[in-house]
Amino acid sequence: MDSQSKKPVGQAPAEYGGYGYGYPAVGYGEGTAQRSINDYLLILRERIWYVVVVFLVVFSSALVYTFSQTKIYESTASVQVLRQDAKAFNSENVIDTSVRGTEDLNTLVKVMESALIIKRVSERITGDELRQFMKPYEKGRWGDPLTPLEVLGQNRRIVPLRLSLVVQLAYRHPDPVVAAKIANMFVDEFLQWNARVRIDESMIVVQDLQIRAEQQRKRVEEQALSLQSYREKNDMVSLDQRKDIVTETLKQLNMLVTQTDSKLKEAEVRWKQVQDRLKNKGDLTELTFISANPLIAQLTQQIATQKIAIAQMRERYRDRHPRMMEAANSLSQAERELDRALRSTSASIQAEYENALSNFEKAQKNLTEQSTATLALDRLSVQYQAQENELKINEAILAQLQGRMREVNMQATREETGARKVDAAVPSAENRYVEPKITLYIGMGLVGGLGLGLAFALFVAFIDDRVKSSFDIESVVGLPLLGIIPQIKKMEQPDKAQIVINNADRQVAEAFLTLHSSLRLRDDAKDAKVFLTTSTVPGEGKSFTTTNLALTYAAHGDKVCVVDCDLRKPNIHKSFRRENLKGVIDICSGAATIEDVLIKGVHPNLDVITTGGRAKNPTQILNNKSFEIMISDLRKRYDRVFIDTPPLAAVSDALVVLPLVDGSIFTIFFNKVRRKAAQASAKRLLESNITCYGAVLNGLNLAVSGYYYAQYYDKSYKDYYVVAADDDTPARDNNPA
Repeated sequence: MDSQSKKPVGQAPAEYGGYGYGYPAVGYGEGTAQRSINDYLLILRERIWYVVVVFLVVFSSALVYTFSQTKIYESTASVQVLRQDAKAFNSENVIDTSVRGTEDLNTLVKVMESALIIKRVSERITGDELRQFMKPYEKGRWGDPLTPLEVLGQNRRIVPLRLSLVVQLAYRHPDPVVAAKIANMFVDEFLQWNARVRIDESMIVVQDLQIRAEQQRKRVEEQALSLQSYREKNDMVSLDQRKDIVTETLKQLNMLVTQTDSKLKEAEVRWKQVQDRLKNKGDLTELTFISANPLIAQLTQQIATQKIAIAQMRERYRDRHPRMMEAANSLSQAERELDRALRSTSASIQAEYENALSNFEKAQKNLTEQSTATLALDRLSVQYQAQENELKINEAILAQLQGRMREVNMQATREETGARKVDAAVPSAENRYVEPKITLYIGMGLVGGLGLGLAFALFVAFIDDRVKSSFDIESVVGLPLLGIIPQIKKMEQPDKAQIVINNADRQVAEAFLTLHSSLRLRDDAKDAKVFLTTSTVPGEGKSFTTTNLALTYAAHGDKVCVVDCDLRKPNIHKSFRRENLKGVIDICSGAATIEDVLIKGVHPNLDVITTGGRAKNPTQILNNKSFEIMISDLRKRYDRVFIDTPPLAAVSDALVVLPLVDGSIFTIFFNKVRRKAAQASAKRLLESNITCYGAVLNGLNLAVSGYYYAQYYDKSYKDYYVVAADDDTPARDNNPA
């Protein structure tokens, strides 16, 4: 231990986050203490037998399980799923069986895994095959017999091969021949089921097509009869011929209207010219169409000739000359005839106009009537054409249904499975079993046994919160470790209390010498006169530590006094085989002085003051002024005063005495006191503002000392003392007389 280490008082506690605990470290060190890998190794070393026992149990169980298992053989058959079925003719399938992606492939895999396929396979296993198949499964998991369906479902395995359309179907059974047979049955049943499903679907479609075709045929017949009745009703037996006749008639009437209209316009123009000349009393002969009349042209020519002749005769004859009169009469006659001819021509032109008008109106009327008839025929034709088109469409649908029905019938007669068997399952060799997996199970037993053993050891360490390591004392309890006292073999209490004098155990004696040296090397302890020893709970060796440490100081020449202040359960008088008649109680009550109760010369340089019995009110006695005076007087008389006090967890007597001492020593018995209890007691010591020199660990079992205190105790220490004890060289006592 560091001789300069000194406990700071009132320091804020630091949280301890070590393995499985979580106690705050009170007043010692800074930050958070963490367990190192060595700490965990020490935990495992201490509990190595836990690891060994758990490992052996698990490993042996794995061995028993492995070699007690029935050998299981696996046979595998493979199936290739086809993307599309082979087509014998170019027609669309009734159902879409193409495999386009992983969803379609997974659907087929789920069909393979379905209870339907298992049931179909179980139905095929009968008689001797069934007895041979079920022989290994006479008892089920809970004592009830298994059914073939349960056995088939538990031992069948479907494995789609990655990046392919091949699916493997494996089956396990104690009999390799049965395993191969069942695997092939699964594949065959899947293929048969797939083909049967397609045939059933095709037959359903065929029946549906037959019903629809029959309905369509009736519909076509009804429409044909309706169309025939329509044609007969509307005299449309030869619709195309009638339409041609009507069209030709309409065309002729249209031409006739055009001609009559042209003639009407010509006649109207001539008649209007005649009317204008008559109204204006003009010469009708000036009109070309009138002058072109041969009679009028002849008469006009005749009149002109007569006039010329009369003009010539007038030069020769007088007006009353017979010739003149004859010529005048001829001229008048010609003019009268011309006038009659003009009137006749005008009437003829008027009649011609009226006739042209009548012809035009008649032609137009005929055209209108024919157009109306044509429109009516067109309307009838449209209705007829609509019914005829609907009939043709229904006939086409009927033909398509009948053709599709024939195709589906042809497909239904073909067995298409959508998959094919690639490899048939064959029986495995006798030494090619898949269960038990000896290497795997033994490996799992090794790893699992070791892992569970380590976990169990760490779990025990987790639930075991007793103080046992230097880490617990320094990091959890929060006190420096002053020294370690090895475990003492069985002996009487007085012998234990004086073990440093009787040399009953050389290692223990040497441990107290080490503790003595540690205190002398501490700056805060080397000049201290009054020491207080206490513990957490009874039985931790505080009185043992007090007496032997006092004897060690006395052996080194210090004048020492041991004061027993455990007024509830005094123990010092037993340690030195003395009577407990007078002591601290008498001094504090004023019934005696120090000289009256002091037991002198118990050992060289060692005096003892006992309690003088048990007190009913120990706290009041220790708070008495007389007790303080007693301690002050002892400081003057002795070099060292050791005060033995009750445990801190039980009572507070030690805290009452604590202000009167220079420092305290906290004793902890190995693997006895709980960490929280020791921590709470140490905290009470530190909160008193009186120096606590540290903790002394009692009762260390040297068998596990290497686990926790390799830096303090090693096997070589024991070997050294054993060799020293066997040495014939006599030991010399250098103590002054």
